[in-house]
Amino acid sequence: MQAVVYRTARHLEVEARAARPPGPGELSIAVAYTGICGTDLHIYHGDMDARVGAPAVIGHEMSGRVADVGPGVDGWSVGQAVTVMPTRSCGRCVACRRGSSHVCHAMDFLGIDSPGAMQSYWTVPAELVLPLPEGVPLDHAALVEPVAVAVHDVRRAGVTPGDQVVVIGGGPVGVLIATVAQLHGARVLLVEPDPFRRAVAGEIGFAVVDPQATDPVTVVNEWTDGAGADIAFEVSGSAGGVATAVDVLTTHGRLVMVAIHAQPRTVDLHRFFWRELELLGARLYRRDDMLEAIRLVAAGDIPARALISRVMPFASVDAAFAALENGDGVLKVLLDWQAAAR
Repeated sequence: MQAVVYRTARHLEVEARAARPPGPGELSIAVAYTGICGTDLHIYHGDMDARVGAPAVIGHEMSGRVADVGPGVDGWSVGQAVTVMPTRSCGRCVACRRGSSHVCHAMDFLGIDSPGAMQSYWTVPAELVLPLPEGVPLDHAALVEPVAVAVHDVRRAGVTPGDQVVVIGGGPVGVLIATVAQLHGARVLLVEPDPFRRAVAGEIGFAVVDPQATDPVTVVNEWTDGAGADIAFEVSGSAGGVATAVDVLTTHGRLVMVAIHAQPRTVDLHRFFWRELELLGARLYRRDDMLEAIRLVAAGDIPARALISRVMPFASVDAAFAALENGDGVLKVLLDWQAAAR
C-alpha cells in the first residue's frame, strides 16, 4: 500500500508500506478520500513535533470502504461505505468519568497521536467506525468530521431559531458553522477578509463582511438595530478576530471559541463585565455529533460541492499542502486514494 509520511517540518514523503491486517476488534478500511485541515497544516509546519512522533502517517478527515474484518468483529460487510471518528478516549480520566470523553485528558487522536488516514489501507478499532448511507458520494462524506465539529460548536452555543449569529472566519469550519447555525433557524453573518472565501460564502447564500473595508461592529449594529449579536463564533485564530467577536455581542451574548490560538490574546474583560457576556470553549465532538453530521451530509444539507475546491491524487500531496498554505483559491482539498487501493 501507499502512505503519506510526515518526516520533519515541510517534509512529506509518499512511501510503500505493508498493509497491517486487522487484529481482534479491528477493521481495515480502503481509504477513498482524506481531507487536509488546519491541524494537518500545523503538523506540516512542525508546530506539533512535541506530540507527533515522526515518522508519522497523519490525516483524520476521511471516507472509504471496509476492506477486511478482524476476528470477533460482527455487523460489517466488505465494501460497506464508512467513515471514522478519529478520537479514542481513555475512559479513566476525570473528563471521561464525568461524561465528557470528547475532551479526554489522555486522548488518542488518530492522525496525530497514532497513525492516521493518509494511507490507502487504514486499520482502526471497529468501535470508531461509523457506517455511511449507501449512495452518499464518498468525496462529500470526507467532510463528515469537520461537519461534526460544526454540529458540536452550534450545540455548545445553544443556537435557537431567530438568534443573530456572527461567524468570524470564513474558512471551511466557519462556513460549516454558519450552515449548521442557519439550519437551526439562526440568522447568520460571516466576517472574512479573503476575497475567495467571501465569494464562496456569498455563492452559498451567506451575508459576508470584509473587515478590511467595513467595520464589522458597525455592520452588526445596523443589522441588529443597535442591540448586537446573540452569539459570535471565533474561527479565525487571530487577535483581531477575538476583539471583533467580543465587540459585536449583545447583553448576555455568548462567544464560542472554536479556533486554536497558539498564544495568549488580549481580551476586553470590561466588556464581559459590562454586558454580562459568556465565553465558551468548543473542542472536538461527541459520537452523536458525528452521527448528526452523517445525516446532514447524506441529506444534502451541507454545501460540500462548494467547499471542496480540489481533489488531487495522493502522490500530489506536496502541491495540495502548498495550495492550502498559500491560500491559492482553495477551501478544502481532498487527497484521492482510490487508484492506490485497486
